[in-house]
Amino acid sequence: MKKIQVPFIDLKRFEPGFQDALNAKFGAMTAAAQFIGGEEVARLETSLRDLLRVGFAVSCANGTDALQLALRALGVGRGDTVLVPNVTFWATFEAVVNVGADPATLDADIADGGISLPALEEAIDRLKPKAAIIAHLYGWGTAHLAEIRALCKARGVLLLEDGAQCFGAFYKGAPIYEGALISTASFYPAKVLGAAGDGGAVFTDDPDLADKVRRLSNHGRTTHYGYGLLGWNSRLDSLQAAFLNLSIGHLEQRIASRRASAAFYQAHLPELGIDTMRPPKEYEENGYCNVCLVRDPSLKAELETRLKAEGIGFGNIYPGVMSRQPGADGVSQGHFGGKEGEVLCASVLNLPLFPYMKPEELERVLEVVRSVTAK
Repeated sequence: MKKIQVPFIDLKRFEPGFQDALNAKFGAMTAAAQFIGGEEVARLETSLRDLLRVGFAVSCANGTDALQLALRALGVGRGDTVLVPNVTFWATFEAVVNVGADPATLDADIADGGISLPALEEAIDRLKPKAAIIAHLYGWGTAHLAEIRALCKARGVLLLEDGAQCFGAFYKGAPIYEGALISTASFYPAKVLGAAGDGGAVFTDDPDLADKVRRLSNHGRTTHYGYGLLGWNSRLDSLQAAFLNLSIGHLEQRIASRRASAAFYQAHLPELGIDTMRPPKEYEENGYCNVCLVRDPSLKAELETRLKAEGIGFGNIYPGVMSRQPGADGVSQGHFGGKEGEVLCASVLNLPLFPYMKPEELERVLEVVRSVTAK
């Protein structure tokens, strides 16, 4: 009998009727030339605002633009220092450079993937930054979120929360975005709420920040041919908004499926000698990904070789820290903290996790892992 192969992620597992509803929606919108703005975008922003319990949700073209729009709205620019996580996606780092500011990196807390609180405190004392960015990785956030928010507010540091991976996560019983000064989301297809292409959004309770983000994302317009700011074109197109609106109707069951698969791994992988990172106790994760920590390099290499040979997808989110990327040469204003981030990057192994995984797929992944660890 042919053994089951399991992809790292499968973007084609839609609910019954989803594809038909999407085709009908796209057909009607195309026939009516509804491509930019309009009802679907307005509906999406209202849904995001209500779902996440934020004052304003402003959609944009992608998650990277969302970070740059948020930084620009905060007034961050040339000559400003911005603290960024050493463990994150490159967009977090490059967004700072792209608005003309100077990044400095903060070590990770290997317990949850967030930033090191002592490193943040030291960097604030030494650099007097204008802003800091934290990234809510792996489908949850740092155990020190309340402390970080309070510290930044007390020290006058503008805090931007990169929420590309945490959509649907809860902190202290509320959506993680609630209470943030300003935060962002990515709707890249592989995300928990993914579009049929690129998309993003910025969230805030501050009406002035929201207004500035909206104008910056539309060429800085005050009127159709009046420009009060130097912005750029970062509007979310209507077809992407329509796809996301349909997806939001299924979001609860998709997240429930993800959480069940994440819980399966967390329950069974330790039995095989594989440590799994779990969200801090005040969080309910969104099931974005499985996070194994394999600190033995030879075991990690053997696991990856066997998984590949058996047709089991895997990933490493993320394999390298920002401060050691070639693109950071001559740009970074320094690193604060130790090398926990490098240990984390070298140890992480992500096994398949996506909505509607089948029990036999999860069991097959365990079977392959067991074939290596049982030796």
